[in-house]
Amino acid sequence: MPFDSDFPREFHAAPLVRLAPDGGWQTRLAHSRCDHLLIWISRGQGRLFLNGEQRGFGLHSVIFIPAGTLWSADFGRQCLGQVLMMSGPLLPPFPEEPVHKRFASLQEQTSLAGHFEAISREQAAREPHWNRAVQARCELAAVALQRQPGAAGKQTAAQRLCRAYCQRIAGPQAGQFSMAEHATALNVTPTHLTRVCKAAAGKTAATLLTERQLHAARTLLISSELPIRDIAARLGFGSAAYFTRFITQHTGESPSGLRVSARRKPQ
Repeated sequence: MPFDSDFPREFHAAPLVRLAPDGGWQTRLAHSRCDHLLIWISRGQGRLFLNGEQRGFGLHSVIFIPAGTLWSADFGRQCLGQVLMMSGPLLPPFPEEPVHKRFASLQEQTSLAGHFEAISREQAAREPHWNRAVQARCELAAVALQRQPGAAGKQTAAQRLCRAYCQRIAGPQAGQFSMAEHATALNVTPTHLTRVCKAAAGKTAATLLTERQLHAARTLLISSELPIRDIAARLGFGSAAYFTRFITQHTGESPSGLRVSARRKPQ
């Protein structure tokens, strides 16, 4: 796709740790983001929840997560890598669906690592036309991802249901409905939805919704100046008191305590 400065996109390459600058909860809890993410694992292994399924990942894995996708990842202590964060419209030829693949050959690994390094150099130097160069490198990384073979098995009814539920709770209005209400909207019973999510994702439907709410709450507490009662209302909690109990139960701290602790951390 030709470069178009009137069709704004932003790209930023960073070490993997930048996905969770305020703590491991930022990746371990199920959540969605407004940026598209291309993750390159150069060392270590971990567990990934993506597109309604749980799986392991290891060395030389590439994970593409389109904006709005529900996901979580437990990056092991020895896990190292890079992440490319892309805002704005999805850049072709990146796929519209989440992807997890492994680059097997040394040539493929070296080529992808080279794209990440070149993007980092361009964004640091910011020489004339650097943004065009970065977009070109991103497109090459997307081509490399598309060329990799991947499992394309037919989805089962259970997998389709779990993915549909994850798509519902990834949205901004997820907290306005209980797990049972989400199940009703999907024309299944809460018991069936719970069983399906547990089998596919390793977590129950209620747990996924709780994680999504907790991640959204903690993010708003540390990144905004919104009063706690407004955050509670935005996320669908019946009262500020109920929201406070929810946060304290799952973190051991009050909402105001989390906010103060985050601001005391060195930047």
